[in-house]
Amino acid sequence: MSCGKVFKSVGLVARYDKKSALKLTEDLAEYLKKRGLKVYVEDTLTDKVTIKEEFIPLSKMKADFIITIGGDGTILRTCLNVPKPEPPILTINMGVRGFLTEVEPKNACEAVERILKGEYKIEKCAKLAVTIGKEPMPDALNDVVISACEPSKILYTQICKDGKPILKCQADGLIVATQTGSTGYSLSAGGPVLDQEVCAFVLTPICSLTVFHSLVFPADSTVSFNVERPREMLVLIDGNYRKLVSADEMLKVTRSKNVTSFIRFETDFYDRLKNRLLFKGTE
Repeated sequence: MSCGKVFKSVGLVARYDKKSALKLTEDLAEYLKKRGLKVYVEDTLTDKVTIKEEFIPLSKMKADFIITIGGDGTILRTCLNVPKPEPPILTINMGVRGFLTEVEPKNACEAVERILKGEYKIEKCAKLAVTIGKEPMPDALNDVVISACEPSKILYTQICKDGKPILKCQADGLIVATQTGSTGYSLSAGGPVLDQEVCAFVLTPICSLTVFHSLVFPADSTVSFNVERPREMLVLIDGNYRKLVSADEMLKVTRSKNVTSFIRFETDFYDRLKNRLLFKGTE
């Protein structure tokens, strides 16, 4: 599939705890510059790479596309912080599992060439909009996790769908996951995998005392959470953004107007499930 967009600038984001990721960042910056692109580098790498590009925070990285060098954690951190609407993202795998990643490091330059020739497709992934009281939080690509602020406490929660009470839950916590996030923490907690074409999100309890496993909601639903006790809850978005919230404030989750766009070549959702997660080693 060929895409017609002409890219003139690119942002580089990399994990900074791995020397091979930093070396690839340097090599790619040089390669991209030779191909005539304006290169921006995340400012957390300022003292870690030996290149003289423009270092800027993720929150100000308005590039035509972004390359992440790392694993799923690097991708989630990027999607959480880049300006909206998000530019397309090419993901290079330097993580442990790298479920969301697209290419291996040895194929990075080849992938860039294919992008510049328009030989790629875009996979759009839904996100969740989160509000606490009237305050909007960052969107979630993977999941929103709600728990007591102390590990030993049980969360007592009233759950509503579109303003109607549907369930009282007693659990260590709750996970609200997108289709993308349904393959992560929610799956480990016993939740189902949602096909990318299913327009929905899933609620999965963590070690529930209430007899329910998971609930799947239509994407246009608004699910709200009223915490009855303890008096504070911890809200964690995509494993990176965290906020302590008073139980007096209502948490609401629904579909976001924003999406994350991944640059893909041959792989699709079920390829990644087969090769990296669910079915690995079964053939």
